Amino acid sequence: MKVCGHRLLIAEDEPILRITIADALRKEGWEVDVAEDGAKALALFERFFHDLVLSDLLMPGMDGLELLRRVKALRPDTAVVIITAHGTIETAVEAMQLGAIDFITKPFSMMQLLLRLNNVCSFKLLEQQNVRLQEQLERRFAFGKIIGKSKRMLEVFELIRMVADSDASVLVQGESGTGKELVASAIHFNSPRRTQPYIRVSCASLPETLLESELFGFEKGAFTGASERRIGRFEAASGGTLFLDEIGELPLSFQVKLLRVLQERQIERLGSHRSVNIDVRIVSASLRPLDEEITDGLFREDLFFRINTVTIHLPPLRERREDIPILAQAFLEEFRRERGKAIEGFSDEVVEAFDAYHWSGNVRELRNVVERAALFCKRSRITMDDLPANLRTAGPAPRHSPPTQQATTLQEAVERAEIEAIKVALARTEGRRSEAAQLLGVSRKTLWEKTKHYDLEAE
Repeated sequence: MKVCGHRLLIAEDEPILRITIADALRKEGWEVDVAEDGAKALALFERFFHDLVLSDLLMPGMDGLELLRRVKALRPDTAVVIITAHGTIETAVEAMQLGAIDFITKPFSMMQLLLRLNNVCSFKLLEQQNVRLQEQLERRFAFGKIIGKSKRMLEVFELIRMVADSDASVLVQGESGTGKELVASAIHFNSPRRTQPYIRVSCASLPETLLESELFGFEKGAFTGASERRIGRFEAASGGTLFLDEIGELPLSFQVKLLRVLQERQIERLGSHRSVNIDVRIVSASLRPLDEEITDGLFREDLFFRINTVTIHLPPLRERREDIPILAQAFLEEFRRERGKAIEGFSDEVVEAFDAYHWSGNVRELRNVVERAALFCKRSRITMDDLPANLRTAGPAPRHSPPTQQATTLQEAVERAEIEAIKVALARTEGRRSEAAQLLGVSRKTLWEKTKHYDLEAE
């Protein structure tokens, strides 16, 4: 009848009940140690680290609750079952809140006890198997919510593991949609700071006039409308991680203030002259290479070195195409669970189309495509009819087509016109992207994305 052959500890002050339980469990093949009170039970546990503890709730000296606390502090994965009388059910509930896995009320039969202990062992065995399976899947294909089996993604996973245990500042670089925020989240939730706050700041979405008050906070009366004190994102993240998304969008004037805060580990709220110490780990992200921003005079080199102890480069999806099938299937599984639709997978034609497509929006675009296809799919597999028009008609993204070749679609004509305009602007400005973006009437971010998409960076 016994499910798990691990070591069990009985803490029970009634001699007859203690001996009866121990004899019954030993006959079933359990390895059993016994103690007449909590203190002696704890001494045995510290010596042998039992896999399961069966403890009476009311005992002289150290009671069952205190024993439970001590056991969980020493070995959190140990299963603890509490024995209680009818009059102490409320205390038994408290024991469950402290980490007990089950409780059994007196009087009980040996058959009841054996069934409950075997159920506990079955649960623990299943829990251990699930943990091992999750660890295997994570090692093979994922880190948190980041999925991939390509060599480059496995290198990213390993780098995340290495930096997570430290307090090193990390810069995550990659195109839009590659999963930079997922990497920042994975670093935090696999670090010693995981139980502390994780605060995200979108530097691109904050106007320059609000940056200081949002990040550093303000005192009551600091400016018109400041009716009460408000702490900033740095203070809110104290003890945890602050994720500065799109840090390259910060104006130079504010970069100076941010550098001072990172150097001194102190902030001053607006309207105050008192410094506040902060303990924050900084993870930053940028879709544009910051070394190029430094060359263009748009990002401070000293700030770059401060946030760039370790750099993690996320490859675009087109450079890790072997990950596309498992990403698509993972997204499909997610949407299938949410909507309860019985969709098995993708047709061979869809798999080929996914492999041929250029995915300028990277993983984010793939997710959106799969979600849309799952929404419209009426069969057991997603087919080409379920895909948006650009995937049904387009092969690999057109690159440097000869100017004399006639464009066959409107999309190709537009892309060729963009390529020519970007080339002309970069030539006129001798490769200075900020000036080229002004000539083209687009943001630096848009120009950078276009040059990546059309493979114009080397030109």
